[in-house]
Amino acid sequence: MKNSVVVALDVGGTGMKCALVSPDGTVHHEERHPTLAARGPEAVVENILEVASGLAGKARADGLEPVAVGIAVPGVVDEENGIAVWSSNVGFRDVPLRARIEERLGLPAALGHDVRVGGIAEARLGAGRGERHVLFAAIGTGIAAALVVNGSGYNGAHGAAGELGHIVVRPGGTPCPCGARGCLEAVSSARAIGERYAELSGLKDATAFDVVSRLNSDKIARQVWYEAIQALADGLITAQALFDVSVLVLGGGLAEAGDTLLLPLKSEMEKRLTFHRMPKIVRAALGDTAGCKGAALLALDHLEHKA
Repeated sequence: MKNSVVVALDVGGTGMKCALVSPDGTVHHEERHPTLAARGPEAVVENILEVASGLAGKARADGLEPVAVGIAVPGVVDEENGIAVWSSNVGFRDVPLRARIEERLGLPAALGHDVRVGGIAEARLGAGRGERHVLFAAIGTGIAAALVVNGSGYNGAHGAAGELGHIVVRPGGTPCPCGARGCLEAVSSARAIGERYAELSGLKDATAFDVVSRLNSDKIARQVWYEAIQALADGLITAQALFDVSVLVLGGGLAEAGDTLLLPLKSEMEKRLTFHRMPKIVRAALGDTAGCKGAALLALDHLEHKA
């Protein structure tokens, strides 16, 4: 449909990235809003509904026709039934978000997991374009992944597929917020890297950026980075053994380190290969627009399935 757009929202723990996206991935308009998570889950839902309504109105005012709504949220998501099952970031527990959106806006809606829709966007429009088997790994405050095959994300039986960060790579190691010890996220996430460096160096409130920026001058920074790369290679080679993808797309804040991350990671993964095939390792191409674009693609897919 000419001039059609999808109202797309990528809901995070602190902020929402929002856009009007055409079927070819063109972003016509962008907005950012606070999530208001501190006010509780119902306030977050009402905020999402208000922002989505405003975007639909903006589309019509600009001569565009909103045809669907796509929403990406963190946590465990039942995409088939449109339910935000659980999210510690925004307090969701069994929220029928798709139904609430459809009721308020009168438009068909789709609900997806934030990393999974980011993976769909990278596979179809970004760094994995043209590849049939793509693993998108988001390495930021936490670590999660999305397996995308022929442009479709794999959800798992309970909507919880892709929890790469909770592969145990260091048994008995650092406690993870999930309750286990030695999870990949507890060693190699940006948060864990910053905390480990703070512990060893005494630098208060250290971040992963501090570590990367000091690699040439600080032995402790090099040690922390080496530990993180080793664990990340262990986790990703496990993922490759399971999924045998042709391309591994790295996104999230840590991927901003570029070749400082990609080159040693590739080298360490190659050392661990036996009979597995090495995937191409590339940096994500869409930046923080991936979530909105992926949410829009999911909504368009939903429209097709309903047709």
